[in-house]
Amino acid sequence: MSRHAARARVGESRASLYDEITGKIIAELEAGRVPWVQPWGTAAAKAPLAMPKNASTGRQYSGVNVLILWGTVIEHGFTGQSWLTFRQALSLGGHVRKGERGTTVVYADRFIPDDEKKRAAETGENAQAIPFLKRFTVFNTDQCDDLPDEIATVAPPPLPGMIEPRVEALIKATGIDFRIGGNRAFYKPSEDYVQVPPPAAYFEPIDWHRTALHELGHASGHHSRLNRDMSGAHGSKKYAFEELIAELCAAFSCALLGIVPTVRHADYIGSWLDVLREDNRAVVRAASQASKAADFILGFVPQDQVSSQTTVHTIEGRAA
Repeated sequence: MSRHAARARVGESRASLYDEITGKIIAELEAGRVPWVQPWGTAAAKAPLAMPKNASTGRQYSGVNVLILWGTVIEHGFTGQSWLTFRQALSLGGHVRKGERGTTVVYADRFIPDDEKKRAAETGENAQAIPFLKRFTVFNTDQCDDLPDEIATVAPPPLPGMIEPRVEALIKATGIDFRIGGNRAFYKPSEDYVQVPPPAAYFEPIDWHRTALHELGHASGHHSRLNRDMSGAHGSKKYAFEELIAELCAAFSCALLGIVPTVRHADYIGSWLDVLREDNRAVVRAASQASKAADFILGFVPQDQVSSQTTVHTIEGRAA
């Protein structure tokens, strides 16, 4: 197969996957559900809030894979956030039950074929890497039998309190100018500071944490940190895209810290739908940027207080 044909085939596969993922998210938003704000802690949610992880390697999934797996957990009422491939279940002494259907997660990277390396060596040109996309089918540990008891262990719930001590320490450790007061939450890029109302201003004080982490997510994009494009004016597609990044960052951060807020951002649904309908890669790119933002913020948490496992590269990890 020629390089051009290989690229075209990969491109078609990737486009199909983007359409598939984006279509699911759009359907949820059109139904008035925010797929990354799940009903954790309610009777409808059997699994505890947590980041999905591979039960065999201990690695956490990241980016859009988190949304895919969270959605499957809620849809099927699974009791845990741990996943395995068919072969991994066998290697652990267990097996996937007959008739169970798996969930597709994705991984992307690049490679340089041998003939391309040879051509580059002969011509002195740079070798051209070809992007490739892998789809993996994984099964929730609820879909498996005979696994070791410790495989589906869950983290203990966070300590109660008006401001969770770990989040308070995290805010200080980031060094970001974080102000508590006023009646609205925002991040001001020009002066690089975050401001949120006090926890007592919220109907449920635990919801303060999601807001705080949302605004820290914005702050992570400052040019001195992750250097995202923060130039979007209110109401623009750039602004909506940045809001999507911050919202996903807050969801990922809360999951990693075991915090279960109930904040909904229904007012943003319309603008998110506009962005997703226009660009089938938007939610994948936003989830990837959100994972980077959450990793940056939680990098200030002592390693014994949040999982230190390596994350799994997502579709936007290196190849997009």
